[in-house]
Amino acid sequence: MGGKRKSENLTAVDDFTAHPRQTDSGSTATGGARISEQAPVFVHLPVMLSECIDALRISPDGIYVDGTAGGGGHSEAIAKRLTGKGRLVSVDRDGDAIEACRRLTDAYGDRVTLVRDNYRNLASILSGLGIEKINGALFDLGVSSHQIDSKERGFSYSHDGDAPLDMRMSRDDVLTAYDVVNGYDKETLRRIISEYGEERFAGRIADRIAEARERSPIRTTGELSAIVTSAVPAATVPSGSHPAKRTFQAIRIEVNGELDGIEPALRAAADAMAPGGRIAVITFHSLEDRIVKRVFSELARGCICPPDFPVCVCGRTPSVRLIGKKPATAGEDELSANPRARSAKLRVAEKL
Repeated sequence: MGGKRKSENLTAVDDFTAHPRQTDSGSTATGGARISEQAPVFVHLPVMLSECIDALRISPDGIYVDGTAGGGGHSEAIAKRLTGKGRLVSVDRDGDAIEACRRLTDAYGDRVTLVRDNYRNLASILSGLGIEKINGALFDLGVSSHQIDSKERGFSYSHDGDAPLDMRMSRDDVLTAYDVVNGYDKETLRRIISEYGEERFAGRIADRIAEARERSPIRTTGELSAIVTSAVPAATVPSGSHPAKRTFQAIRIEVNGELDGIEPALRAAADAMAPGGRIAVITFHSLEDRIVKRVFSELARGCICPPDFPVCVCGRTPSVRLIGKKPATAGEDELSANPRARSAKLRVAEKL
């Protein structure tokens, strides 16, 4: 059986509907984020920063959206290029990210609005802010470096093995990795690991998980990593990789519904985009990239009438044009400084 995610409609606009409250640890959080006093500072190197800024062609008085604020690196680069009339809406579902981006409102005032929400809700976010048109949007998809490096978040197979199986990008969500690993039936686990992890040993991994949890619940990242490693032949693991990498990716995608929000966000951005405005999207694996490529291609396509029709009757015209024949990738200098950028691909579309 599958678990249930809490419906994400967490909009908390900076200084508008966000109300700080005390967490169990005594630390203050906004929008329900539970940030322990020992939590690491939110640090996330913005991937392909110069390429993204160049792609957006920022107008100083334009309105821009950063759909994945993270540590605020991309957002800050956009904000510093805006004048008093310009505006940036920075969105993230992770309360830690929103707290990290408070420095932007301190530095740039009303030019920056922070919104704690899922980017899939972009249409309602813009409507709630009274914004009809935007001039650019950026989405840096996937998990952030901070989330991976924060042991207690349970995203990583590389840390010491006593981290809880969590993997929630929003700590207000109900479904956790523990629920998926221990509650989903074996066939559903196999399908998720196969589809979302593109893991050819998904059947063996699901078998080992099912066997292990019969003895006792699988509670930590270390336990899960060891189980997966036992199911994957060592000779098949690429040099420098980890046997559990694909399985952890698959479970994380399931917990957060990551793939479900991409298309609605891109279509909402395209609908709200002013002519000449651009959508820039960074992806990190083929599942994300295929969705972005397909949606951009559909938006760039004109007539969809059957080829044997003498005249067009659908009336459809392209709404965007694709910038570049192939996605851009990170340069060698960036890869030397940030190896996690190696799989990044940047696709860009411009509103017609």
